Amino acid sequence: MSLKLFMHPLASFCHKVLIALYENDTPFEPVIIDLGDAESRARLADIWPICQFPVLVDEARDRTVPETSIIIEYLAQHYPGRSHLIPSDADLARQTRLRDRFFDLHVQVPMQKIVGDRLRPAGKHDPFGVEQARASLNTALAMIDRDMQSKTWAMGDDFSMADCAATPALFYVNKVRPFAADFSNAAAYLDRLLARASVVRTLVEAQPYMHFFPEADLNPDVHILD
Repeated sequence: MSLKLFMHPLASFCHKVLIALYENDTPFEPVIIDLGDAESRARLADIWPICQFPVLVDEARDRTVPETSIIIEYLAQHYPGRSHLIPSDADLARQTRLRDRFFDLHVQVPMQKIVGDRLRPAGKHDPFGVEQARASLNTALAMIDRDMQSKTWAMGDDFSMADCAATPALFYVNKVRPFAADFSNAAAYLDRLLARASVVRTLVEAQPYMHFFPEADLNPDVHILD
């Protein structure tokens, strides 16, 4: 198989790429990396010394492609399918990329700050940083709530790369900061995302690992799938 995706089924940024792959039924081989295992970690570091996943390896073209948005762009160029995740119109493509970056940088990043703080050893926590991250999330959620008042997907009627980014961002944020009561439009958008076949498949595959998520105990009413 030409494509290999170095990833972990629990990782939110890996979900973003998995959704893109499943949207187009793109054949690939998943290579699960356990960063806590020295041999597994070394395997990832050998292809991408930054040692962060996901990383796509295209053996047919001898290309190593890191970073989620770049991976999805690469797939759109070399392995297109029925779902055009990046519009052909240049202006719409730019707007899609903006929303994609928004969900990554202003939703995923502060969410990971909150989660990561719980993994720190005793005496090494950053309560001020967590407070800032929660404030940033509230700002981002309010913006999303306004933006989704009259749209089905992030770009309107068509599912795009921005929705691939939004799904894991909002899914995990809802675990650390349940938002349905405050941001009903954003919550309805998340419900639509969670009903999509590519997302269902991604979360079913993540389910055996979900007990490792350190914030799961904070919101026991949130389930992967009903």
